[in-house]
Amino acid sequence: MNRRGAICWALFGLGLAGWIAALGLQGWVSRTVLPPVLAETAREVRDRNGALLRAYPVADGIWRLDVASDQVDPTYLAMLLRYEDKRFYSHSGVDLRAMLRAGTQAVWRGEVVSGGSTLTMQVARLLENGGTGRWAGKLRQIRVALALEQRLSKAQILQLYLLHAPFGGNIEGVRAASYAWFGKAPRRLTPSQAALLVALPQSPETRRPDRAPGVALAARNRVINRMAAAEVITAEQAKTALLEPIPDEIYPFPLEAPHLADLALAERPDQRQLDLTIDGGMQRRLAGLLRETVERHGANLSAALVLADHQSGEILASVGSPGYHNGGRRGYVDMTRAARSPGSTLKPLVYGLAFDQGMAHPETMIHDGPIDIDGYAPQNFDGRFRGDLRVRQALQLSLNTPVVSLLQDLGPARLMTAMRRSGARPVLPGGQPGLAVALGGVGVSLRDLVQIYALIAAGGQGIVLHHQQDQPPERSARILSEVAAWQLGDILRDLPPPPGAPARMLAYKTGTSYGHRDTWAIGWDGRYVIGVWLGRADGTPVPGAFGAELAAPLLFEAFGRMGVSFTPLPAPPPQTLVAATADLPLPLRRFSAAGESKGAIGRIEPLQVVFPPDGAELVSSADALTLKLRGGEAPFVIMANDRPVRTGVRRRVLEVPSPGEGYSTFVVVDRNGQSDRVRVRIMPVQPLGTRG
Repeated sequence: MNRRGAICWALFGLGLAGWIAALGLQGWVSRTVLPPVLAETAREVRDRNGALLRAYPVADGIWRLDVASDQVDPTYLAMLLRYEDKRFYSHSGVDLRAMLRAGTQAVWRGEVVSGGSTLTMQVARLLENGGTGRWAGKLRQIRVALALEQRLSKAQILQLYLLHAPFGGNIEGVRAASYAWFGKAPRRLTPSQAALLVALPQSPETRRPDRAPGVALAARNRVINRMAAAEVITAEQAKTALLEPIPDEIYPFPLEAPHLADLALAERPDQRQLDLTIDGGMQRRLAGLLRETVERHGANLSAALVLADHQSGEILASVGSPGYHNGGRRGYVDMTRAARSPGSTLKPLVYGLAFDQGMAHPETMIHDGPIDIDGYAPQNFDGRFRGDLRVRQALQLSLNTPVVSLLQDLGPARLMTAMRRSGARPVLPGGQPGLAVALGGVGVSLRDLVQIYALIAAGGQGIVLHHQQDQPPERSARILSEVAAWQLGDILRDLPPPPGAPARMLAYKTGTSYGHRDTWAIGWDGRYVIGVWLGRADGTPVPGAFGAELAAPLLFEAFGRMGVSFTPLPAPPPQTLVAATADLPLPLRRFSAAGESKGAIGRIEPLQVVFPPDGAELVSSADALTLKLRGGEAPFVIMANDRPVRTGVRRRVLEVPSPGEGYSTFVVVDRNGQSDRVRVRIMPVQPLGTRG
């Protein structure tokens, strides 16, 4: 065999040996049992824009937040790869050049100057929580790193590093580290901050800025200088970064809307990340406002606030207390959900129901004087009586006897039904509603009150309030007609505002419960509704606290702190009866309470519309509809969709003009003020030969 043939056979043999060795290495790597790559991350609650509101540490107390590379500042990623593993995207898990360089430097200088571990090898060590000093450990890291490169993409390996890298104490992962050391998400790190986060994982305990600021500063500066030399950052950026101070303490993790976050997680215990409708900016500003307010009024005063968009039903801010961890104020109690006496805040709903029943109109005259109904003799707040006045004035003055007289004729059960139809869950102390419900004799939460007022603000029917962003909008039942809801807003917008606040921008109502235990203010403009509560979480009195003096200024200031302009209140619906008292139909000119001037009514059969029945669907092509009445005392007033269509009626079978196709409400009022109403749907006649 000649020389050339021998060389060829030698090369062939070397290649065959290399191939066999490669096959052996590949088999060795493929048989590697990888450590678990799925790690528990903190449960997170985020606002409508994806910003973190609150996080909960994992079971072992570690702060480890889920992270993706697109959530991290690109400069940090560029620094990390350049400083730790510049050939990350070209090697297969082990960088032989880096290992040879590190070994040569160690032999030459007698100490470790640079590491030879790739990011993949570091991930292997982090996943197994292993050391780096022993040859067996290093060999295991190499094997796991090669296996990781076989089974995962580079992006997945980088994400594992971003998730597991240690940053001191119980902080793991770059996202948790950014919140802990800089109080912000890692998307917009400065070059100085990015450099510190590159340096920390190399020795997370000895370089902690809060414990070893000099060591941390030196490590950060080395990264900055090397990145400037490598042109990852500019010389000007490096100069600025070197002057930036390092943090001297760990920031607390975000704790925005903590009570609502707890509720959201309880509603969905298996979900790791929840997105709420909360606007983080509004939440922070309004929570700050509540803290400022209670600090001016004693150590034990608490407060709560709910802000909602009454057009969409989204809750934009929910403050359950001025301080979640404030034990003196019992800040852990969510006062947006606690059932408390609502004081006078239910009075508008009573008046609205009376408007819908044809019992009263804003310009109806009503008497404010002493009453005694089966031993129940309510007094006005100031102990005075005003005599005859308009319903509008009675509500604005928040008088007690007129609203109790209205509720007597309405029946407390009708008020409770309206509250439940709104989605509220009132709590009755005695099980059965009485007339005291109108004055606060029922337990209602702040969120439930805001729900009721949101529907009034939306025209009597709207979207149920919700806080989970992916919750489908749910339309509520109707609690008031559009006209009655507008009339309430028109009355309440004329209440005098607190000193310095703009007039007629908000419709609002205040309330104070018995014994000054709870003070309330709830108001709305054309888009938003806010409810505030102040009191003590343990239910003890707050001497001298009045809704108009304590809660109303807070309500107006809350609207001012939202950061948006007031939205105008709506114009009256087309069917609204706008008239002076003297121009109202006779039965609506004065309300007479049961037993006041209706001596014979008790012996008269109650007024009832017997045809059409409530909820009926009528097929009609005519211009008139037939009504049949029973009971009551003539003459009658007939109203269709809140407009009088017949007055002075004495017959009990009569025709009224058809209001046209669709839903319509008919109200009949007799001479004594008794009323009944039906809601019907008028449908067109189907042509012959068609099928509905």
